[in-house]
Amino acid sequence: MIKTLGILTSGGDAPGMNPAIRAVVRTARNHGARTIGFANGFDGIFDEEIIELNDGFVTSNMDRGGTILQSSRCKRFYHEEKRTEAFHRLREMDVSGLIVIGGDGSLHGARALHQLGLPTIGIPGSIDNDIWGTEMCIGVDTAANTILSMVDRIKDTARSHRRCFLIEVMGRNSGYLGLISAISCGAEVAVIPEFRPNYARILERMNKRFAQTRNNSTIILSEGVCHTEEFVSRIGELENSDKLCREIRKTVLGHVQRGGSPSHFDRVLASRMGELAAIAILQGESGSMTALRKGRISILDLDHTLGRKKHPAMDMLRLARNLNIDFGDPVEV
Repeated sequence: MIKTLGILTSGGDAPGMNPAIRAVVRTARNHGARTIGFANGFDGIFDEEIIELNDGFVTSNMDRGGTILQSSRCKRFYHEEKRTEAFHRLREMDVSGLIVIGGDGSLHGARALHQLGLPTIGIPGSIDNDIWGTEMCIGVDTAANTILSMVDRIKDTARSHRRCFLIEVMGRNSGYLGLISAISCGAEVAVIPEFRPNYARILERMNKRFAQTRNNSTIILSEGVCHTEEFVSRIGELENSDKLCREIRKTVLGHVQRGGSPSHFDRVLASRMGELAAIAILQGESGSMTALRKGRISILDLDHTLGRKKHPAMDMLRLARNLNIDFGDPVEV
């Protein structure tokens, strides 16, 4: 029986992590278990940065973005001997189960501890929405809404000056944010890592819009493809690119996408995932993660989900195509 449950947040922060922590703490308490938090991700285990998580503390912070436990990418945890050390430290602290909130690397860490014999459950928290097996990760909805709000403001200037704006969004190896924000903000082009950008076609389309005196153009660029300077340089190598290169304005949204109070959707999603994660681990489940599938929260084996590439949903690609958004050509294998 688990009497002391540990929880940590690891990797990049995501809005909604705090509601997930609250759900874990309250659910564990209702089942007779104490919850402690480890500050600064897996590093907190080695450094024994322990936070006693009580109901008042987690409730008063649930509207904040980021994570009250703080986060890091723990380089020590990359080494097998250090993972074994972390396992023994947790045992010495009488932690008999651990919940890890984070992205792909964090979930790999959770599985490593499970393989050593510590019950673990993962909760997918990643604004990139790149975890296979779950339709949405914690933080994605808030990040998408932040992008939409920023792009709407930029488009006010684009309309006023008949300019093309190139806007770089996050999404290291996943084009979800790039594609979904292009759809919602009315962009003409989405440059995403799953497809090869057709620079000549993009240039032709932008030049045609200038010739037709359209008042603005928007290109959404996923950071996993290239940076804004490289994109403009590629366009500049083509003939008849002078007009576009003079008028294009570059904006990198950067870490503003990670911040902000979590949306209603993210608060509810995080709460549902946190509650089920706590129930599952207290009932003996381990080596798994929570996932949103067809509107329901379920448990998936980490061995089944880790290492698998999550591709853009076909219905979203079809929607983008029918909205005349150019997202590139299929990558040849």
